[in-house]
Amino acid sequence: MVLGAVAAAKNAAAITGGGRRNLTQSSRALESRIDVLIKEPIATINPDIYGHFVEHLGGVVYDGIWVGENSKIPNTNGIRTALVEAMRRIKPSVIRYPGGCFADSYDWRDGIGERAKRPRRTNFWVDSPESQVRGQNIPQNYDPNHFGTNEFLRFCNLTNGRPYLAANLRGLGAQDFYEWVEYCNSPAGTTTGAEMRAGGSQPSREPFKVEFWGVGNESWGCGGNLTPEEYSAEFRRFTAAVPRYGLPLKFIASGANADDLNWTRGFFAQTREKGAGLFNSIYGWGLHHYAWNVSGGRTTDWFAGKGDAVKFDTEQYYELLREADRMDSLINTHWTVMGEFDRQHHVKLIVDEWGAWYKPGTEIAPPHLLGQQSTMRDALLAGLTLDTFNRHADKVAMANVAQLINCLHSPFLAHEDKFALTPTFHAFEMYAPHQGAQAVRTEFVSPRVAYTRNSKPADFWGLGGSASINGKQLTLTVVNSDLREARETEVAIAGARIAQAAARVLAETDVHAHNTFENPRAVEPRDEQVRVNNGRLVYRFAPASLTRLQITLA
Repeated sequence: MVLGAVAAAKNAAAITGGGRRNLTQSSRALESRIDVLIKEPIATINPDIYGHFVEHLGGVVYDGIWVGENSKIPNTNGIRTALVEAMRRIKPSVIRYPGGCFADSYDWRDGIGERAKRPRRTNFWVDSPESQVRGQNIPQNYDPNHFGTNEFLRFCNLTNGRPYLAANLRGLGAQDFYEWVEYCNSPAGTTTGAEMRAGGSQPSREPFKVEFWGVGNESWGCGGNLTPEEYSAEFRRFTAAVPRYGLPLKFIASGANADDLNWTRGFFAQTREKGAGLFNSIYGWGLHHYAWNVSGGRTTDWFAGKGDAVKFDTEQYYELLREADRMDSLINTHWTVMGEFDRQHHVKLIVDEWGAWYKPGTEIAPPHLLGQQSTMRDALLAGLTLDTFNRHADKVAMANVAQLINCLHSPFLAHEDKFALTPTFHAFEMYAPHQGAQAVRTEFVSPRVAYTRNSKPADFWGLGGSASINGKQLTLTVVNSDLREARETEVAIAGARIAQAAARVLAETDVHAHNTFENPRAVEPRDEQVRVNNGRLVYRFAPASLTRLQITLA
C-alpha cells in the first residue's frame, strides 16, 4: 500500500520543497512522511535572511529601542538594555533603517551632532489613517531626531547586527547619498564628514563601515510614485560614483510590491538597455509582501482589508497562512522575470519587508501606530516564511521581518519599563541554527487540511518546513498548520543514518495565545525527548505547532 492511498482517504497529499513521489509505506502505518535529501544541496543559507527592520514609526524607536541616557529604564547609552540582550539571542545579522516610507522623507543630517541642537520634524506617518483616528498631537507624529545615524549604528554594534541603511531618493539627491556614505565610512580625520561623525552626542572616530545601502523605498508608491523606467535611471544616478573606501558596497534596489511583475520587468529591461554589466553592480532586488487575514480577496482600504490580531476564526487562521504562503510563488515568479534580463542571476532577492498586518486595536500603547499583538498564529506564519526563504537559499540573500518592536510582525513589545518577547521571537530563536548552514532539498508528504472558505470547501497543506546541514548536525524545522490534528510522521534521511535527535516545540492548546506584560511567558517553547530506534525516527507533530528537530547523523 502506498502512502498516497492513505493520504487520499482524507485529502490529497501535500508535498512542499520538492516534486511529487510515491512513497511506499514503511513497517509502521503512517499518514505523513518527511524525506531529507542531504545529497541534493540548494545553497548556503545566508544569515541575513534572518534580518530585522527599524523605522521611525509609532513606538518602534521611541519607547521601543530608545529610552534616553537619563532614563530610569536600564539602558546602554540610551538604548533599552533588555532589547539588546534579547536581540543577541536570535543572532539578528542585519538590521534595516530608517524605513520604510519614512526613509524617503528623512534627511540623515537631522539625526547627527549634538542631540539638543537637532531639528524637530514632522514624521511621514502623521497623515496615515491611523494617525488621523488618534489625532495630530501624539508625540510620535513629530520626530525629535534624538535617535539618528550614530545611535542606530551603536545599536547594531551592541546587538551584533550589521546595518542596512535606506537612502532618501524621493526627497534628497545623489550628492546627499554620496555624503551620507562619506559620513559613515570615510577614515578617521580624512573628511569633514568623518569629523562630524567624531563629534555630537554619541561620537565615533572610527568609520562605521556600512556595506548595505538601499536606494529609495517603494519607489512605485510612497517613495516617489515613479515608473520602473524612471526608477532605473534614478538608481543608476545614485550609484554611479559612490566612494567605497575599500569596502564591497552592496546596493539594493527598491523592488516590487507582492506580485507586481511589471515593476520588476520594467526596471530590469531598462537597466539591461544600458548594458548587462550593470547587473554586476546591483547586489539585491527588493520584494515586499504582507499577509492580511481577510477572506474573499484583498482590498486597498487601510482598515477594511485587515482583520484582528487576536480575535480570529478558523477561516481567518488558514486564510492568513495561505496569504503568507504566497511568498513561495512570489520568489519564483520574480526570479524568473529577473532571469530574462540578468541571465547569470548576479542580482539576488532581498525581501526587506514581510509579515502579518492587522487592523488597529491590539497595540499596547495609544501612540504605537501600526502596533499589534503577536499570537501563536504569528509564530506559525514566521516559521512558514523562514522555511520558504531557506528552501530558496539560492535566490534570497536577505530578508527583514517588519518590524522589530511595537509595530507589525514584531518579535518584541515594550512600553516604558515593561518588556516582553512575542511568539515571533521564539520562532526566530528556534530557527537560528539554520543560519550559515547548507540548505538541502526536503519533501513533505501529508494529508491536506480541509476548512470552509467563503462558505465553500477549501484546503491547505498539513506539514511544511525546511532542512539544513552543518557537518553531522541536521536541523529540520516543521510547521503543522492543522488546528486540530497531530501528525505522526516518519522522518527519513536519504543517504545517512540517524544517531540521535532532540526536539524543541512551540505549541499551545489555544492558537490565540499570546504574551503580555502581566504574563510574559504564556507562550514559549519547550524541549522534548526524541526516540530513535535503529536509525529510524518517528515523531508526532502537535496541532498548530512549530517544531525544530536537531538530528545528529551517524
